[in-house]
Amino acid sequence: MANKAYQKVYTKLEAITKATISLKASEVANDELALVNGRLGQVVKAKGDKVTLQVFAGTEGIPTNAEVAFTGVPPMLRVGDQLAGRIFNAYGHPIDGGPEIEGELRETGGPSVNPYKRRQPSEIIPTGIAGIDLNNTLVSGQKIPFFADPDQPYNKVMSDVALRADVDKIILGGMGLSNDDYLFYRQTFENAGALDKIVFFVNTTEEPPVERILVPDMALCAAEYFAVDKNEKVLVLLTDMTLYADALSIVSNRMDQIPSKDSMPGSLYSDLAKIYEKAVQLPSGGSITIIAVTTLNDGDITHAIPDNTGYITEGQLFLRADSDSGKVIVDPFRSLSRLKQHVQGKKTRDDHSQVMNAGVRLYADAKNAKTKLENGFDLSDYDLRCLDYAKEYATRLLSIDVNISINEMLDTAWELFAKYFSKAETGIKQKFIDKYWPVKD
Repeated sequence: MANKAYQKVYTKLEAITKATISLKASEVANDELALVNGRLGQVVKAKGDKVTLQVFAGTEGIPTNAEVAFTGVPPMLRVGDQLAGRIFNAYGHPIDGGPEIEGELRETGGPSVNPYKRRQPSEIIPTGIAGIDLNNTLVSGQKIPFFADPDQPYNKVMSDVALRADVDKIILGGMGLSNDDYLFYRQTFENAGALDKIVFFVNTTEEPPVERILVPDMALCAAEYFAVDKNEKVLVLLTDMTLYADALSIVSNRMDQIPSKDSMPGSLYSDLAKIYEKAVQLPSGGSITIIAVTTLNDGDITHAIPDNTGYITEGQLFLRADSDSGKVIVDPFRSLSRLKQHVQGKKTRDDHSQVMNAGVRLYADAKNAKTKLENGFDLSDYDLRCLDYAKEYATRLLSIDVNISINEMLDTAWELFAKYFSKAETGIKQKFIDKYWPVKD
């Protein structure tokens, strides 16, 4: 922070809204922090000598003659190996009862890695969840969202991914978490004995919504320390990006900016891209992989938040409740990993792509059979077998509670193919049929 003796202090506010204040001030930069009547604020607009700040704790009770002292610096985080195993608030201050972090102060929200220093992602990140590993394999350095309805157990999926993923560090950024969700994450990691490789930044529902804007930058600043400085594989989990975008909307609306689609700020694309583009595979071996939950309103994937997200990221993972199996599954039709071809069959078994394609195609045939059944058409023997297959496929391979290795997933798929179909019906190349088709006892 800048030396207080040299800080400029202003005492005349020109406008106050529920989230922002405006005043005249000189030599002030965008993103600079300030103390407004003792509350932390950040410059969100500086045009000439007219400055607007968002006040994280809200502006209630702030008078027009409040003291505004600019610090001269943007939000900062102390980085070091001591971050591991710790829990912080949106400002990067410990909330777990442990000591303050000793380390280098780094600016958060800086530029993403120079494209020249990026390498083509080619390392697999297994999660144990077959709906991901088998059909939508994740690659280190990838950026991918989880699209889910608010009632889906996405926090459980995120914690499962965190505990199963083969990475060095996990950075969890929680925005607008309920106390129950916060305690769920904390207890899950503690009980698994995995806290030593997890760094947690959290803003709960009881804290000011505008603070959520700080969380992704804090999480990614920590991620860059471990990936760039320490050459580690880092997985960043962000939940929930919809609440992050809502916080952006609060600030922009209070600044009387004209909203874009769905009341979101016109800057939404660049605000989201600034976060997701931090995903990177570095030549040194370090990497940042980002998985972020985006909750949907009534499954509306055309809303501005998921719509913009889809343009930036490399696919999406879509959770839905499956009525046939009674399970929550990773939907094979609406999920997509655009980088899976970099590892399937190269870092996994040679039959991976063929098995994945056959499994999803047969599942699609089951969906067609179900439509015929609902419309009163007679079903063929093949249709009936597809329906039986689909229920078992969803239960044993698409369900989020499956936790097996990729080879076990492939073997399970072959077992289901042999149980319900002839070799020709699978459409799999003969060389893989010869090698992997189960031999009956």
